[in-house]
Amino acid sequence: MLTIGQYVRPESLDEAYTLCQKKNNVVLGGMLWLKMQHRSIGTAIDLCDLGLDQIGETENEYRIGAMVSLRALEQHAGLAALTHGAMEEAVRHIVGVQFRNCATVGGSLFGRFGFSDVLTLFLALDARVTLHHAGEMPLADFAALPRTTRDILTQITVSKAPRRVVYLSQRNISTDFPVLTCALGERDGAYICVIGARPMPAVAFADEKGLLAQGITEDSARAFAEDIAARVELGGNMRASADYRREICKVLVRRAAMALTKEG
Repeated sequence: MLTIGQYVRPESLDEAYTLCQKKNNVVLGGMLWLKMQHRSIGTAIDLCDLGLDQIGETENEYRIGAMVSLRALEQHAGLAALTHGAMEEAVRHIVGVQFRNCATVGGSLFGRFGFSDVLTLFLALDARVTLHHAGEMPLADFAALPRTTRDILTQITVSKAPRRVVYLSQRNISTDFPVLTCALGERDGAYICVIGARPMPAVAFADEKGLLAQGITEDSARAFAEDIAARVELGGNMRASADYRREICKVLVRRAAMALTKEG
């Protein structure tokens, strides 16, 4: 059971940041996974009055507020075009529409959950995050920070630079947590493959051996998939064993690589 001592809606990011420095205070986000915990919270910090629920756009990038819902990501035409449908594919299996209307992109990324479809895709998009105190940094650097980091995630930035990206996942049933997630992106000839739901948080791998450098074929896609499956650390849980995940990894990466050829 979750118990909350005090509920506060800060009027500024400075106020929110100050409040969250106390160990027992928590930023709510969408408050969907949080409410399932058994704990007592001193002060619940709701960011809903700080204007972080919009998707902005410049000539070169999209700026996604931390309080933007997953449903808004799913339905955004610009992000759909930029990611060739991968944005919708990455979130459409997350529980249901009502849930995605409440869950936020900031909560999904700040939590760095092992099961996060959202973290997997945004890593493949080479996204950057902005923290109120620490400033802007690559999402990959933020994901590596200790979970004890006490800051306010305010914005996620995605470049509009031309790219190809594919998102795939394996689930035991359509709306369940994923057994394994895979996002493969290509930009300026460089490939990045992200594997999530390992069941640890998502991690990114470059094509260090240049297996796709001469083009994607059935053989090069299979070799690349074998390489990624050999390099990634996998574990077991109630949904799948590490060995099963390794076999699924080979399949998803190979399929993602072949799907990139269709996009090209």
